[in-house]
Amino acid sequence: MLSYKIMNIGVIFAGGVGSRMHSKEMPKQFLSVHGKPIIIHTLEHFEKNGEIDAVVVACVREWIPHLKELIYKYRIDKVKEIVSGGETGQLSIYNGLCAAKRIAGNGKSIVLIHDGVRPLITSGLLSENIDCVRKNGSAITAGIVKETIVITDDKGRVEQVPLRLNSRVAKAPQSFWLDDILSAHERALSENITNFVDSCTLMNKYGYKLHMLDGPYENIKITTPDDFYTMRAILDAKENAQIYGYND
Repeated sequence: MLSYKIMNIGVIFAGGVGSRMHSKEMPKQFLSVHGKPIIIHTLEHFEKNGEIDAVVVACVREWIPHLKELIYKYRIDKVKEIVSGGETGQLSIYNGLCAAKRIAGNGKSIVLIHDGVRPLITSGLLSENIDCVRKNGSAITAGIVKETIVITDDKGRVEQVPLRLNSRVAKAPQSFWLDDILSAHERALSENITNFVDSCTLMNKYGYKLHMLDGPYENIKITTPDDFYTMRAILDAKENAQIYGYND
């Protein structure tokens, strides 16, 4: 059992502009659901978890002042640094990881990399990620597959039908030792690769062993108007205590 203090740092990337949401006035992470912006719903899970020591947010540059106002308004005290998002998701995460390294210094740290527009997580899931990294070196939050997955070639022909029992959808948080994920990012940049779709893909590319951790099915990413309405419906259900028998 590890006996020394390890920092647990949330790295939240909110660098997108929400083109698929069709929100003309603001990025999707700032849209309001149940009286508060989506990004605040997300950050509150990290704020309330006693194991999280600090949070970094990578944000669309021109919206950083607005995010700072929201963080003050909703008393999100664990956010220690806000950095500009990059041209790609990978670069936004890298900017956030560099900030996490500044906070952690030379100490050993775990980072929980999470989408700013994935607010339907739980504090318990964050703790499970931390524990999984300590035991296995990584934690890729997954979603259980409810339908059959097929793998096709570039002509649409089915090449493989994986067993549903062993199939998962990679979601977030995706958590690692900070030095491991930062090293992988720097290797990718040295090879002029800037478009990895997520940390799971990047780490797999460079030979790191990944451990999957099943998360709640409702852990969706708010990308389209349908996702927005789904989130609102789930929060309504939780508020009415008709379906979900737990509290975060």
